[in-house]
Amino acid sequence: MTELVTERLVLRRMTADDLGWLAQLRGDADVMRYIGSAGAVPLEQTRERLDRYLACWAAHGLGMFSVREGADGSPVGWAGLQPLEGTEDIEVGYAFGPPAWGRGFATEAARAVVRWGFDDRSLSRIVAVAYPENDASRRVMDKLGMRYEGTRLVHGVESVYYAVTPHDFASASPRVMPKR
Repeated sequence: MTELVTERLVLRRMTADDLGWLAQLRGDADVMRYIGSAGAVPLEQTRERLDRYLACWAAHGLGMFSVREGADGSPVGWAGLQPLEGTEDIEVGYAFGPPAWGRGFATEAARAVVRWGFDDRSLSRIVAVAYPENDASRRVMDKLGMRYEGTRLVHGVESVYYAVTPHDFASASPRVMPKR
């Protein structure tokens, strides 16, 4: 089972057992404000999304991780890599519940996931997309060494598009490697 460990977080491959906490987070309109266009997501749609995450692991050897605070193991969000629909690109994605906001968890988790993508999955480029007004996510992208490539229509929404190569990532990221 794929697991990444950072200074404060444990990222483990999602399983069907993650449905409960994932439904709670995806059911929070504030969490979902910049994810998709539906706002709070009902349980059945979360179950379908989790099934897609699990299928992504099976088909591509990458996917979403359950992100847990190392101190007590409680889930605080999700982060991972997945193919960006309609492109050849692999996207890093992340979302966290309100208690985790402002604590640097998104940057810490995304950094671990991108490093894993380059080091273990041998990716040559990773992208990220966000609503233009999602300043917090754009700050994470900047901290990862991602470069702004403009705006594109993604899932029917005009989005900012960023990308990073292993070289740019290494230049921007601390050299502390996540434990496995």
